[in-house]
Amino acid sequence: MGVMARLDDFQRRHHWLGFPVAVVYKFIDDQGGYLAVLITYYGFVSLFPMLLLLVSMLGYTLHSHPALQQALLGSALKQFPIIGPQLQENVTSIHGSGLGVIVGILVATYGGLGVSVAIQTALNRVWAVPRYARPDAVLSRLRGLVLFVLLGAVVLTTTGLSALGPVAAGFGFGIGAGLRIAAIAVAVIVNVGAFLVGFRVLTAHEIRMADLMPGAIVAAVAIQVLQSVGALFVSHELGSASQVYGVFGLVLGLLAWLYLQALILVFCAEINAVRVRRLWPRHLLAPFVDDVALTHADKASYRSYTDSERYKTFEQVHTTFEGQARPGDTS
Repeated sequence: MGVMARLDDFQRRHHWLGFPVAVVYKFIDDQGGYLAVLITYYGFVSLFPMLLLLVSMLGYTLHSHPALQQALLGSALKQFPIIGPQLQENVTSIHGSGLGVIVGILVATYGGLGVSVAIQTALNRVWAVPRYARPDAVLSRLRGLVLFVLLGAVVLTTTGLSALGPVAAGFGFGIGAGLRIAAIAVAVIVNVGAFLVGFRVLTAHEIRMADLMPGAIVAAVAIQVLQSVGALFVSHELGSASQVYGVFGLVLGLLAWLYLQALILVFCAEINAVRVRRLWPRHLLAPFVDDVALTHADKASYRSYTDSERYKTFEQVHTTFEGQARPGDTS
């Protein structure tokens, strides 16, 4: 038995290894990186209008509390550790602007709905939802409104939690390590709920909430870790990056940040799909060569990719694997 055969046999017998291998293979088969790029593009389009809207709303509602304005804005920008400090340096004052609110709402809505459609495309691809079962352009955007409101609520909640420290310091109070940890825990719980609702609402397939929990938990924790690591990376490595690269460094940092979050979303959706549909173990060489004996999970995955391309309810697609049939297999 060769080295690859022994490795393949080992990962098939150990779920702790075979499962993540299957998730990675399905992510590659689904072109997860490309799906994350689509989400990143629309996220980039919607982000700055959303910040403009936030700044204008703070100017209207808290015009007599400039310290609280800056604390809330700074907390919101902390959601983007790679580019948040640079953005905050360029916001010297906050004034309510009627035009800013109108423009912010229109462009942020366009970008936000674009993000929702991109996420729906990714999730429907992950769950192999046939094209005829996917929502049309109007219904998909109505579903997107739910995500738009959900994201707004999450941002407001996490911003408020992040602002507890600065606001308390402004009033002469200190927050201990215990309360900071509690605030982080609450933020993670809020994010878990957001991912659960987002996964369920934006997937055109009936899925139990319990089946979406593992991916939602991993995604929420990964996002929190990404924010912490991002802040640490900025403080140690990117202190002078804005001076060297200027606006280019700002834009590239923002795109990288959004792309990492999109990757987390798609990858965690793959975790749920592989787990629910038991798409493991996969053959280690299946994505690379044809001369392999496909596993049951390999065949189920390849059948789902074909089935997902059906455009009509009466369209029938049958997948066969020549020379791969085994007792008990159905083609």
